[in-house]
Amino acid sequence: MNWDKIKGNWTQMKGSAKSKWGELTDDELTQVGGERDKIIGKIQEKYGIAREEAEKQVDDWAKDV
Repeated sequence: MNWDKIKGNWTQMKGSAKSKWGELTDDELTQVGGERDKIIGKIQEKYGIAREEAEKQVDDWAKDV
């Protein structure tokens, strides 16, 4: 799914993102608001991974939703 659709349907997508990245809180997911760069940053911060790995995870997730 492309990011315009994900952003437009973020309220529905939050549940899927929460399942994938359980350490992200509901408030953090709300703050992200469907912005790709913001979710990548939150994943990096929470999981202590490199930006490239976070981008890969987000892009893989976006393909599956």
